Order: sequence, then C-alpha cells, then structure tokens
Amino acid sequence: MKYSVVEIKTNLERQFAQSADLTVRELTLNSDACVKALVLTMEGLVDKEQLAQSVINPLLPCEFGSMAPSAVAECVFRSVIASSDVTELETIDELITYLTSGFAVLAIDGAEKMYAVGVQGYAFRGVSEPESEVVQRGSREGFSEPLRVNMSLIRRRVKSPELVFEQMTVGSDSRTQLMLCYLQSKVSRELLATLKERLNSCDLETVLASGYLSDYLEDRQTSRLFSGVGISERPDTVCGKLTEGRIAVIVDGTPAVIIVPRLFVEEFQGVDDYSNRTYYAAFVRVIKYISFFTAVFLPGLYVALAQFHPEYFPTWLLISTSESLAKTPFPVTAEVLGITLVYEIMKEAGLRIPKSLGHAVSIVGALVIGESAVTAGIISSSTLMVVATAAICSYVTSSLYPPIMMLRFILIAVGGLTGLWGITLATAVILISMCSKTSLGVPYMSSLAPFSFKRMRDVFIRASWKQLARHTIRVQRFPETEVTDAGKN
Repeated sequence: MKYSVVEIKTNLERQFAQSADLTVRELTLNSDACVKALVLTMEGLVDKEQLAQSVINPLLPCEFGSMAPSAVAECVFRSVIASSDVTELETIDELITYLTSGFAVLAIDGAEKMYAVGVQGYAFRGVSEPESEVVQRGSREGFSEPLRVNMSLIRRRVKSPELVFEQMTVGSDSRTQLMLCYLQSKVSRELLATLKERLNSCDLETVLASGYLSDYLEDRQTSRLFSGVGISERPDTVCGKLTEGRIAVIVDGTPAVIIVPRLFVEEFQGVDDYSNRTYYAAFVRVIKYISFFTAVFLPGLYVALAQFHPEYFPTWLLISTSESLAKTPFPVTAEVLGITLVYEIMKEAGLRIPKSLGHAVSIVGALVIGESAVTAGIISSSTLMVVATAAICSYVTSSLYPPIMMLRFILIAVGGLTGLWGITLATAVILISMCSKTSLGVPYMSSLAPFSFKRMRDVFIRASWKQLARHTIRVQRFPETEVTDAGKN
C-alpha cells in the first residue's frame, strides 16, 4: 500500500482534532519529481536539536534524482537518517503509537512504509532508590517511568542473549506500551501464551499504571484476597525471578514492574536476605512470619479472649485487663474496631497531606487521640497497646498490608461474635481459600501446599549460596503446577 502525505496529514488532523501539540513539518525533497515528505512530531515529547541533526539536516541537501518514491524511502532509511533507532511502520495505528511515544515519524509521498526515528526528549524522573523496597545492602537503583530506561536497567544485569523483550500495546485510548520480559530458555511457552491472551483481552480504555492490569492477570476462579501478581520497583529483584522462569511486565509510565506468577512465600523474601549471612537472613524471615501472624490475629484473639474466654489470661494479666476494660463505656469489640478504624484514617491522612504536616498528624494521633482517650476513660490502655502492636507488625510485610487489614477487621468481628471457635473456623476458611488459589496455573501456596522439600531451603530459612546455586527450580516445575515445562515445548 502506497501512502499519500496529504491523506496522512488530513487523517491525523482529524483524529487529533487539530490539537496544538501535533507538529507537521512539510518538506520537498531534491528530486526530479519534487517528492513531498512529512516530519510528524508531538510538541514537548521530542528533542528538537536531535531531530534536526538526525533527520532534517541530513535529508534536505540530499539529491535523489529520478528515483521512484519507494526507492527514495529506502535510500532515506539506509543512507540518510543519522539515528540508530529507526523503526519501519506500515499502518496508521503504528504511526500514532510511535508518534505519541516521543518518536518523529517520517512519511514520504508514494512510499510503502513510514519510519519512526527515536528522538525522544521529554523530561522524566531519573533513576533513584525506590521508597517501598529499601535495602541495607545491594543496589540503590529503582525503576523509573520511561519504558526504555527500565529495560536498560534489566539488560545491564542480565547480559545473556536469552533475555527477550516483547512489545505489546494495551488501552484503546491511552495506547500504553508494555514489554514482556523473560528468559526464552527458561520460560514456559504455555505460561507465556496465557499471559499474552489475558493482556489481549484487556478491554480498558486507559492503562496508566501496572495496577490496572492486575485483575486481568489473576486466575478468575480463585480467591482475590491475596494477589497472585507481584509488583516490584527493584531491577535486581526482577532479574532474580526471571531465572526461575517468571515473566516481568514493564508498563510505560510507571516505576513498578509486574512479576507473574507470584507465590505467598515470596512476600517474606527480600534482597537483603541474599546479601546477609545465612543465620541472620533466617532470623529476619522468622521475624517477618511472626509479624504477619501477629498483625492478622492479635486483635481478633484479644477480643475473643476478653469477651468469651477470660480464663485463658494469666491471673495478673486478667486483673489488670479487666480493670482497664471496666472503666470504658464501650464493649471490647467496639473499642478494637473503633481504634483500628481511627488508625486507618490517620494512616490515609498521613499519606495524603503534605510532608511538612506529617509530624502534626503524628502528634495529634499519639497525644490527642491516644493518650487523651485513655486518660478520659474512653478506651482502655490494653486495647490501645494491642491495636498499636498489630499496626506496627503489619508494616514488616508492607506488600501484604491490604489483605492484613481486611483479615484483621474480619477476625475482630468474628472473635467478638463467636469467640475462639469462630476464629478457628475463619482461619480454616482462609487457609482453604489460599491453598486453592493459583497464579497463572501455579499453586499460590507453593512450596508449603503442595509441599516441596527442595523449595523449603528458601522459605523459612535461606540456605547458603552453595546450596541455592546447585539447582534453580523453575516455576513451571513446582509440584502440581498446571503449566507445561519449558523443555517440553
């Protein structure tokens, strides 16, 4: 199909409604037929100096003689454009995608192809240390917003030609670019096909962050309380998962990369675990598990014991707790629920207000709401201590905070209504739900259920690197995993 620059210009002006940031530079090439050309850019997305040096300055003085338009386009592509990043385009949809991504598009009248030249020049945040995954040792680099920058951070760490970046586009209006990143010798082809199918079925109009795609990547028949989709801001974490056959989804415009499949035990693993000594890494892992169970169960158990089973308290603790609760006007269940809700409100307020006012929220929460409420006899000191302990423990595994918060409220209500028997039954339901969950066909609770002895070397403890380096278990080889192994494709 041969393109007319007049039709291209008219089409773009119609689709963009003559938007002010669409820039169209019309050129007449030095040829016997006076071939017309267009240089299309979006204002603010390109480096004008680079555009002039790479495209316009080399193109204008070039002599094409009696060459046909197709031959002129081929000559421009092969010999004129002074840029290493040039992509051939064949459709208007491709043109719009590259144009709105900061490329300059060169269209020659009567040619069969158009060319996108990489001259991006928009401002973006530089590579910096991620705030949500802080480490004591290791790299301080975190993902940034531009897609190509994030790709380079991974490529610098994995220099093997087995590393593949595969481009896709999602969002009917935003046309957001994303890259599927994987090691072709280790990834399961069935897993890769399933992921592509789900991304292609995404019917969103706009995709502005990686979280938009999480629901589409979840296995629909399983529980949604815990997520089978991992999010990471650290390139070293992503590279480590790629060696196990995982797939990373890099979304343009967001500093967080999706990792699938995701397992429950990985929520308790960190980059520092593999930089510290084995015994200390195991100690930190145990602390994380204890903190998780404390954050989930402590308030509910406290309500159940105080309201239905006070005989389980030691005598000295029973006396002090009873005296404290007797001075308050509300039932213990209402106290715990109220304080937990107030804490969540203060947490959201601390996240939304300017940083300069953060100390004010802390002072109001600690002194006015906390100390003053205890002194006035509105809440008991033991209740406040239990809720505060659970709140602190929930941040040890910050990636699990949403399910921790929901489970905490559920178990408080269940413990206040039915006591320990209700908490026992609720715990069984939660465990059954978690064990039935899969992440793209991989059991979410691997390697605990189904149990895998080899995988236990990196669950509660972290074995030495001499043991970990002997054999890396790929995700498609986990027990009872539904996806096919890479070697069988």
